Amino acid sequence: MDYQSIIDKYYPEDGDLRRLLMKHSRQVADRCLQICDRHPELRLDREFVEEAAMLHDIGIRWCDAPTIFCNGTEPYIRHGQIGAELLRKEGWERHARVAERHTGTGLPGFEPEYIEEELVCYADKFYSKSRPDRVLTVAQAAQSLERFGHDGVIKFLNWAAKFE
Repeated sequence: MDYQSIIDKYYPEDGDLRRLLMKHSRQVADRCLQICDRHPELRLDREFVEEAAMLHDIGIRWCDAPTIFCNGTEPYIRHGQIGAELLRKEGWERHARVAERHTGTGLPGFEPEYIEEELVCYADKFYSKSRPDRVLTVAQAAQSLERFGHDGVIKFLNWAAKFE
């Protein structure tokens, strides 16, 4: 799969939104790849993980989040589902699952089930599109999840134990 051609198709113009999407996605992908390399015992699908990490936020363009250059009409919480619909239309079901399951530590009914889904979801929590130059620590990332409920924090910390 050529993830760049999908990004180019849906984000063809060079602008703030595309640059932010590329930076954030690359940050997440690089963290995932480092974890793949550090943990061969996990038998992660390295190529798939990179592709899925680069496409996990493909749906942001259609959301209303002007502080990160997204001028659509959908609520931001739906960006994963929008991305999943787009990726399914392109014929990439596994990648679609990652997109729809990466928000928070998973939304009800859309929680990561496979280790690669968990990994992309986990790595995403260290980087914010609203503060793209900041990298959170495990403790900071866990704290940022607390507002969504303690169960998500526990899930994240369990991932940290597995991936770090």
